[in-house]
Amino acid sequence: MTQQGKLVELEITDLNSDGDGVGRIGDRVVFVPDTVTGDRALVRLVRSKRQYVLGKLYQLIQPSPHRIRPRCIVADKCGGCQWQHIDDNYQRLAKRDRVIRALERIGGFSQPNVAPILVDEASLGYRNKATYPLGISATGKVQTGYYRRNSHQIVNLNQCPVQDPRLNPLLAEIKQDIQQRGWSIYDEKRDRGQLRHLSLRIGRRTGEILLTLVSTNWDLKGIQEQAPIWLKRYPQLVGVTLNRNPERTNAIFGSETRTIAGKPYISEIFAGLELQLRPETFFQVNTEVAEALLNRIIEKLDLQGNEVLIDAYCGIGTFTLPLARRVKQAIGIEVQPVSVEQAQLNARLNNIANVSFMAGAVETVLPQLEAKPDIVLVDPPRKGCDRAVIDALLQIRPSQLVYISCQPATLARDLKLLCQDSSYRLIFVQPADFFPQTVHVECAAFLRHESTNMI
Repeated sequence: MTQQGKLVELEITDLNSDGDGVGRIGDRVVFVPDTVTGDRALVRLVRSKRQYVLGKLYQLIQPSPHRIRPRCIVADKCGGCQWQHIDDNYQRLAKRDRVIRALERIGGFSQPNVAPILVDEASLGYRNKATYPLGISATGKVQTGYYRRNSHQIVNLNQCPVQDPRLNPLLAEIKQDIQQRGWSIYDEKRDRGQLRHLSLRIGRRTGEILLTLVSTNWDLKGIQEQAPIWLKRYPQLVGVTLNRNPERTNAIFGSETRTIAGKPYISEIFAGLELQLRPETFFQVNTEVAEALLNRIIEKLDLQGNEVLIDAYCGIGTFTLPLARRVKQAIGIEVQPVSVEQAQLNARLNNIANVSFMAGAVETVLPQLEAKPDIVLVDPPRKGCDRAVIDALLQIRPSQLVYISCQPATLARDLKLLCQDSSYRLIFVQPADFFPQTVHVECAAFLRHESTNMI
């Protein structure tokens, strides 16, 4: 029944953590991309594993009530979005359910208190940053876009419905300029060529745009002449920068960035503060929902103004600085020195004097701090917290913890460690839809040490 190449009729009854539809053949689970709960479909089996079978949608027999027509013409090819075919309301329900399941199955929490997901009305056109790999077509044309799913084949784009629409004119025209300049495109298989990526960043509230080219070297002939042309053509463009990444790596940015014309940053307004954002520093891609999540954190913490707060993995101080205005003292920890410099600059820019930032790995810096925090925020990468960070938190024992995560599985794993031996109690989890049209979901989990009163 699960022979490779076989066509089978399946009822899709669920979605897995990768966003694929789930069906069954007897006791075998079948994962089918591009389907949604409620679809009845003819599926071709493409790979049989010991624990599951992979299938490919061949034909829809009866579409799900949650299925919609994708609002992107390359949605079936591009790997940037997994859920263009699912209506917005069901996406949000599925994401909240994904968080609950992770907490129950991985974290061992019974009936966790998970709030309805925070959303913004705009489920398209929300991304404030887009970084596209560059490539060459079979006919020698410069291409840029996102990769096909599970590949490094570029799906060529002239516009993208999830990025801020003010970036779309640049996407098509910059590509043509690169072609006319004759700049070589990096070939990752042969490790040859120059230009690797085109990055565009926009201030949602200011409209300022920053254009960055990522190259293997600085010798991009004609860039000094081309950059002013771009600034004149696009009134909202405030800067053109060149980042050098000579390494044979999947990392997009290298460690050095030079300003070719204009400013090396854009200004953005976030939570009433003016922030400067450089091309390579981290800032949440969904400004509006990030601000909504910050407001929920402020509400749940019920700050009185006498607290000491530590923000681990603080980036450029996106959350540290607004919170610093509501506490006695704030400390940010960040491993990237360039982000620490940007955070310090943003603090001065907004006249926030009760905050300091430290450069270093959280697992190294946190245990060495002399300050005794009342509140600690952690916002680690997708892999979650290093075990040394968990141990440091259990040693420091702040009365309140806020764990911000973009990966429910690692969030649940780490919360289980924090709550074992009744050290902390999980009070509340607030999911937020930072990434509409994708399977990804952000969360803020609120914990309180058992020696203190509940929130």
